Order: sequence, then C-alpha cells, then structure tokens
Amino acid sequence: MDLGTSIDIVLLAFLLICAVAIVFIRDLFSVVMVAGAYSLLSAMFFVNLDAVDVAFTEAAVGAGISTVLMLGGLMLTSRREKKPKGRQPIFPLLVVLSTGAALVYATFDMPDFGDPNSPANSYVGIDYIEATEKQIDVPNIVTAVLASYRGYDTLGETVVVFTAGLGVMVLLGIGFAGGAPASRKEEDDA
Repeated sequence: MDLGTSIDIVLLAFLLICAVAIVFIRDLFSVVMVAGAYSLLSAMFFVNLDAVDVAFTEAAVGAGISTVLMLGGLMLTSRREKKPKGRQPIFPLLVVLSTGAALVYATFDMPDFGDPNSPANSYVGIDYIEATEKQIDVPNIVTAVLASYRGYDTLGETVVVFTAGLGVMVLLGIGFAGGAPASRKEEDDA
C-alpha cells in the first residue's frame, strides 16, 4: 500500500468518526465545530486526490462560511438539542438507506478511475485540454474552466453565498436599524 492510499484511508476514517459524532452529539455548538472539522478533513482529502480547486472551495465555503453562518443561526436558538418525544419514526431511516443503496448500485456502472476511454476523457475534456490556451490564453485549465467557460456559473455561486450571508445578517439584525442584536439576557429583561 502506497503513502497516498494510506492517507486516504486515515482521512476517510476521520471523516466517518466526525459523521458519527455529528449524529450523536446533542450540544449544537459542538455539532457546528465538528461539522467544520468534517469540511476541513474533506478539503484535505481533495488535496490528496489532486483536486486543489475543489479543496479550496470546500475549505472556504464548508469550513469557513458555513461554520460562521451556522454559528450565527445558533445565536437565535438554544444551545442544546431538545430530545424528541415518543418513538423515532423508521420511515426517514428507510428513505436514507434506500437512497444510499441506489447510489452505491449506480457506481457499479461507472468507468474505472483514470480510464482514458471514459466519456469524460473522450469528448469535451479533450477539447478543453487542446483549445483552452489558444482560446482564452490561460495556462491553467481548471482556472480557465471556472473563470471563463463557467464564469456565469461561478458568479451565480458567489451570489448565492453572498445572499445567504445577507440573510443571516437580516435574521440577526446586524447592520440594520440599530446594529447588533440584543443579547438573550437583554431580551429576557425586556
């Protein structure tokens, strides 16, 4: 087993531990922190797979912005999750398990990793590799795709993240009609 595979296995084990911890922790602040760690571990996993652009996005959005937005939302609620009353319904578990089984079943049809004859490597991918530098004079193909070929898509993603941030600010009352939100103690005293 080579070093890259060993790192992949360790990172996947940590991701699994974080996922199980998120399910069982009842302190919402801790859940947000573990979810941020999960995103950071995912970014490390993507770096090990040589997908640095995806890793950067995961680190910035998943570990950074999402954690800040969840902490902002946590300011509006209690710190601990309330225990559900009565029995837990089994239907959501069955839906998740059947969806997971369908996704795993769908992967059996996928081409081998790195297969040069796969559809992704046979048609459009070759055109991007051959024509990118000539068409838009950007030597990095990933940057060319994200900034030029998919520029409107990248702009749309930026607008979505900006809108989500504004939504949290509106919910918290930051920057609108009086500044920062009142603390819980001030609200209780009022």
